[in-house]
Amino acid sequence: MTTYKLPLPKDFEGKLNNKNTHLITLTNRAGMQIALTDYGARLVSALVPDKNGDLIDVILGFDSIQGYLNAVEPYHGATAGRYCNRIAKGKFSLEGKEYTLAQNNGTNSLHGGIEGFHTRVWDRQVSFNKLVNFYYVSPDGEEGFPGELKTTVTYELTNFNEIIIRFRAISDAPTVLNLTNHAYFNLNGEGNGDVLNHEITIRSEEFLPLDENQIPTGEVFSVEGTAFDFRQPKLLATDINSQEEQIQVASGYDHSFINNQPISEPIAKAFSKETGIELQVFTNEPCIHLYSGNFLSDDEGKSGRKYLRYGGFCFEAQHYPDSPNQLEFPSVRLDPGDVFESEVRYKFTINK
Repeated sequence: MTTYKLPLPKDFEGKLNNKNTHLITLTNRAGMQIALTDYGARLVSALVPDKNGDLIDVILGFDSIQGYLNAVEPYHGATAGRYCNRIAKGKFSLEGKEYTLAQNNGTNSLHGGIEGFHTRVWDRQVSFNKLVNFYYVSPDGEEGFPGELKTTVTYELTNFNEIIIRFRAISDAPTVLNLTNHAYFNLNGEGNGDVLNHEITIRSEEFLPLDENQIPTGEVFSVEGTAFDFRQPKLLATDINSQEEQIQVASGYDHSFINNQPISEPIAKAFSKETGIELQVFTNEPCIHLYSGNFLSDDEGKSGRKYLRYGGFCFEAQHYPDSPNQLEFPSVRLDPGDVFESEVRYKFTINK
């Protein structure tokens, strides 16, 4: 059995763009431990007790800052922004002006562009070994987005084995904003095979279908009778190779599900029978995005094993993709004087 440990702080000490990088660790009274880095305001590790009381690292990632810089997949555990997910053709209009973004995913702009929030070294403040605040000021025009944006991302580890992530942002000019955390989870343990044996539950009646460029068509589909019906627990493997058009478009799951749950109720769950670990997700965001790690490959993780296809899954709490171009979707506009606030809770329990 793999013995999981947090990475060493010394392996995260570096300098990028004249800013120092660090590893920060938090521990709760239940024995759970997490590690974070100011590079990308990202989650590096989460050591969670399994059904036998052993600590399992359920987050894919790397054991050094160099590992993140060299990674094929750049979003492991990161804060994705200014606009997570996709914006069609790297363009949107606001106040009658068209803005042009980097096309870094085919013709789309993905996760804030080439040098999005995941590439930035954030300022940080640690409070009582319980929470970390990361701060970043994105200048007007960065990656093509208007307005100077001041963003705070707070990670809190509670004594109930919850990781609470809070986003807060203000802008000095009208802009668009969509923030999420891009952690890849494997409840069997990072590097321990794929996640196809995980039971997934998503308490959603509807999802957003995609076109051939993985941009929402603007329609809303019922999950009834489709591969996207997770209203009852279902193994991820069950329909991931379905011949349904929407599965084929994304080579698996890479879709947003409409969230009508209050933040007090979980919108999504995942369970590993192997470890007994269950993950519950709570959020006030209007959708939860399921990504089944369809393009993971080649990166060697903390355990020294490669992260293969389907080696991790993401539950990304966010607004709808391409909302700046689809006015019928919930607004992602942020005006001066307004405050963007969002929260996601990842709660770990044992379900034998």
